[in-house]
This record gives sequence, C-alpha cells and structure tokens, in this order.
Amino acid sequence: MRIQKYLSEQGIASRREAETLMQGGLISVNGQIVKDLGRQIDPLVDKVTLSPAAQKTTLQKQSVLIYKPRGTVSSNLRNEGKTIAEAFPNYKHLFPIGRLDKASEGLLILSNDGTLAKVLTSGHLIEKEYIVTVQEELTPHHIKLFKQGLNLSDGKTLPAKSELINAHTYSITLKEGRNHQIRRMAEELRLTVTNLKRIRIGNVRIARMKPGESRALKPSEIQELKVLGGRL
Repeated sequence: MRIQKYLSEQGIASRREAETLMQGGLISVNGQIVKDLGRQIDPLVDKVTLSPAAQKTTLQKQSVLIYKPRGTVSSNLRNEGKTIAEAFPNYKHLFPIGRLDKASEGLLILSNDGTLAKVLTSGHLIEKEYIVTVQEELTPHHIKLFKQGLNLSDGKTLPAKSELINAHTYSITLKEGRNHQIRRMAEELRLTVTNLKRIRIGNVRIARMKPGESRALKPSEIQELKVLGGRL
C-alpha cells in the first residue's frame, strides 16, 4: 500500500495532502524521511509518522474506546439522561458510532473518522459480543434458539454465536444491530434481562476496562477493523 492511501484510509490526510507533505519531507517511515511518492508500506509492520509541522496542517482523526456506564445515554439528547458528552467531556467533539441503550454498559467507540463509522454501522461483517444476565434459569434449549435465530416483529434474526456461562448468564455474538435486539430476543423466550454488557467490538476487547474509563484506539486496531469491514 502506498503511504498516500494509508494516510487517506486513516482519515489523517487526503492523498493530495499526503503527497504535499511527503515532498516537503514531513513524513517518515520507520524513522526515515520518505519523499518517494511511489513508496510502498505494510501498514501492519511499518510505522508512518508525521512531523509536528505536518500534524498542525492536517485534521487528525481521533477514535477512542470508552466503557459506557449504565444510566448513560449514547445520544446527546439531555432529556433522556446523562449523555456521553457529559460523562466523557474530553471527547465531546467526537461522535458515538452506533448505540448502547441506557440500561446497558460496556464498549462504545467515539470517533470523527467517517470510514470507521461506515465499517461499524453498515453490513454484517463486524461482530459485537455481549454478556447477558437474566432473572430466569437458562437451559441449553435457550442457547440453541439464539444460535438458530428468532422471529421478531421486524423479521428473523441472523444466527448468533451463543454459549451458556452459568444458570443465569450467557454470551451472545451478533453481526447485526437492530434496536434493542438482545432484549427483544430474550423477551421472545420469556427471559428478563437484568444486566447487559458489551465486551467486544470486532478485534477490540474490554480487557480490564471499568465503567467510566477510556483509551485511544490503537492504529493497528483501527486498521484491523477496517480490514474486517472490507474497507481496506
């Protein structure tokens, strides 16, 4: 991949802007300034760096991973409750990609990268994994039905990956994002959700993050999400 395409896909600079920066000696690869416009790189191996002067002249795209606490709404509508912008004021200039309902917790990506937003909100390529706790006792039959797909008011759900964790907890992995889908699927089987937590988005996992915490997405994570979403 050429450096210009890489910077464009990352939302750092357009290809024309990247060429101008390269010609001005403001871009380096693995510590070496590169002016050759035909230079090829491996995004998973090579490190492309912009000089401080280049960073001032380009709009740096920013993508962060947050652990949304329960009771916080993904939108910026204050009448619904405490918003993401209020809970994470350092990132109020970024936009939530997708939604996680007010009663749910877990991973949510905030970004101003339009390409990443398209990857995460269109198609059925990016998996999202959840841990769900219900009031009633679960059986292997419940898990089987989740895996087969359930008939909801807006059509049958896609087959889901699902595993029984204990008598009241299961994991479920979806590739679609219907409104309140997991809660509606549980309700269809007469299960009452008491806690719902998103623990993975594609290749990005919750690890040791706690409610209210955040971190920048690594360039390698953004790159892999775009690859998974067919955008690279």
